[in-house]
Amino acid sequence: MPSLARRCALCFALAFPALAAHAAQVPWWKHAVIYEIYPRSFGDSNGDGVGDLRGIAQHLDHLQKLGVDAIWIAPMYPSPQVDFGYDIADYRRVDPQYGSLADFDALLRDAGKHHIRVILDMVLNHTSDKHAWFVESASSRDNPKADWYVWNDGVDADGPAVTPFQKRFEHDGKVPPNNWESVFGGSAWEWVPARRQFYYHRFYRQQPDLNWRNPAVEKAMFDAMRFWLDRGVAGFRLDAISTLFENPQLRNDPERPGTNAQGDPNLHSQFSDNLPEVHDVIRRMRAMVDTYPGDRVLIGETYTADVADLDSWYGGTRHDQLQLPMDMLVGFGWGAKFDAGWFRKTLEDAQTVPGQPLIVFDNHDNPRSIDRFGDGSHDVQRAKAIATLLLTTRATALTYYGAPIGMTTATPTRKEDVRDPIGITGWPKEKGRDGERTPMQWTPGPQAGFSTDPHTWLPVNSNHVTVNVQTESAEPDSLLSWYRTLIAVRRANPALRDGRMTFLDRDDPNVLVYRRDGAAPVTVLVNFSGQPQRVKTDLVRGAIRTLAATDPALAKATTLDGATLPPYGTWIVEPTK
Repeated sequence: MPSLARRCALCFALAFPALAAHAAQVPWWKHAVIYEIYPRSFGDSNGDGVGDLRGIAQHLDHLQKLGVDAIWIAPMYPSPQVDFGYDIADYRRVDPQYGSLADFDALLRDAGKHHIRVILDMVLNHTSDKHAWFVESASSRDNPKADWYVWNDGVDADGPAVTPFQKRFEHDGKVPPNNWESVFGGSAWEWVPARRQFYYHRFYRQQPDLNWRNPAVEKAMFDAMRFWLDRGVAGFRLDAISTLFENPQLRNDPERPGTNAQGDPNLHSQFSDNLPEVHDVIRRMRAMVDTYPGDRVLIGETYTADVADLDSWYGGTRHDQLQLPMDMLVGFGWGAKFDAGWFRKTLEDAQTVPGQPLIVFDNHDNPRSIDRFGDGSHDVQRAKAIATLLLTTRATALTYYGAPIGMTTATPTRKEDVRDPIGITGWPKEKGRDGERTPMQWTPGPQAGFSTDPHTWLPVNSNHVTVNVQTESAEPDSLLSWYRTLIAVRRANPALRDGRMTFLDRDDPNVLVYRRDGAAPVTVLVNFSGQPQRVKTDLVRGAIRTLAATDPALAKATTLDGATLPPYGTWIVEPTK
């Protein structure tokens, strides 16, 4: 009988026959459109108000028609759901509310038939406090997993360097060993009476951090990844990957002025985030993943202050770490705005990275881009411009369920309606992430076609009667139709796949213009203003052909001469021979 690795190779060849021959030349992920799915919110197949794996499978036809190459499924493992799946209690099973391993295998097969790969979210920094590893670790100081997590005796509460913040968390005369804070509020240290020690948790107290300085932890986590790679997943999105290690001397993080949403001191995570040791782990992880066929991919959740910082996540000159660290600066950077100058600068910076860029505008942790870049009156037109940048620049594209139809952020207006714990602890300054996680809007009917249960886990946005897949599929000028057009053009056009990116007319404050070079270069023009803009004829000389345009009238043009871009309009052209 062939080995498991060889069976995996056969599965890939059968699922993606047209791609198999090309894979030896260009990794599939280089030109991919990756679509994040929040499993609780995508499709409910059994009517319990919560999405599941079979619900995802029921909508693969839509994803294929859209042009998706891979889906990234947010955590679907067994979990107490304190952080809605990012607190994992078992890395090798499926949470019963989402289905079973058999359901996952069926989804993997069905996705392959639709030429869609499956990427899983892998949370390596921490587990749930209900995971068997932590239950054992917390039981005593001398059990086999006693050092699988980050434990510390703390310091005397009356010590000379103890801060008022530390004093708030005193237990039996001991306080946390330093000032490190949980991202979600309070101290990052939690007291366990059975051990008379504190454990470290960068996130919720129910998410204890693993001790990655223990080789047994690395082995166990790599084995968990192999479990899913052996089943045929195309790779992993690595959650909070920069947080695997902490300063072994537990030095205090520097304080900044003011307080955060939870009322705690503002800190610079100098000693509790992005330590150099994490890159050694990723290098070994990449070597392990590379033993599998089919160009398996590692995608990193990498928030950086500068695009140059991404170099270390690729692995520098060796390119032996992440294939796709996320460039969050274009879509989420400080000062991001709907402005031609902003995008000219950040997109040009993105082209300087030493590997393949991965551009992100939407995810499960941030308000939706249609709200962040909209003005309340021209949101869909602006969303079409954002879609153009996502899908025509030199980058792998990552989108999020609902973004291609213009789903909006539905932030709770009352604290009692909040489900996300960070919204509960931070209200009203921090209202949580429920707003960007509401159920997918498939139809204008009850529960937007997401579920037959009127009591969905989060309320369906009331705008689903107009913003939904069914309605927009029938409208040629809808946002969904524009996404489908862009993805089809991207897939068919060599210049949009591989061409170098050159920015033209760099001083124009209103219109962003860039060219994707190739035998038939493609020029993209996007009007970021609310007024018509005359197109400069020297941008593309001679006869042109329209590949896509938000204004149907532009499709009739055979030259740029006399052409005008309508407000927030996009025009994608190539020269004709």
